[in-house]
Amino acid sequence: MSAVHLLSELSVGTEAEIRGFHPDCKEVKRLREMGLLPGTKVKLIRWAPLGDPLEIKIRGYNLSLRKHEAEHVEVIVAAPS
Repeated sequence: MSAVHLLSELSVGTEAEIRGFHPDCKEVKRLREMGLLPGTKVKLIRWAPLGDPLEIKIRGYNLSLRKHEAEHVEVIVAAPS
């Protein structure tokens, strides 16, 4: 079984699957409305030059998230293919 990481901990180019949200997250509804649902595959595209925000590819589109939002998204890193 793979270890659970936070979306904010991934390196550029890493692919992962959303597992869930941190229990203290107050923005779960908003994140779900943006398409971040458990079982969804994401790929970290880039970090902004100063480290905030980050850009992910999810469901065929690019989405920017603030670092504090990404710290609440739990992911499982995909095995390298």
